[in-house]
Amino acid sequence: MEDVVVPLVAILGIFVGMPWVILHYITRWKTAATLTSGDEALLEELYQLARRLDERMDTVERLVASDNPEFRPARIVHDRDTDNQKLRELDRMLAEKRGTL
Repeated sequence: MEDVVVPLVAILGIFVGMPWVILHYITRWKTAATLTSGDEALLEELYQLARRLDERMDTVERLVASDNPEFRPARIVHDRDTDNQKLRELDRMLAEKRGTL
């Protein structure tokens, strides 16, 4: 009896148990790795909020600079080409995404 049970359990473990575990975790991995439409909407909203805040900071810095000529902003400057490169890339990606929808 034991001569039949041990090989049967081993065969079931190898050919049924292992593939089930592997496929289960592959399925979990694939579903967790994607962004939902709600996530994309939240990212778009956060991006728009960041743009508005950046415009407000530009306004505040211009007002302070007009009152104090020695003021030098310590953050990224909106009109420098090197500072705007990543922002232009993000704008391009968003425009492509909107064009494909």
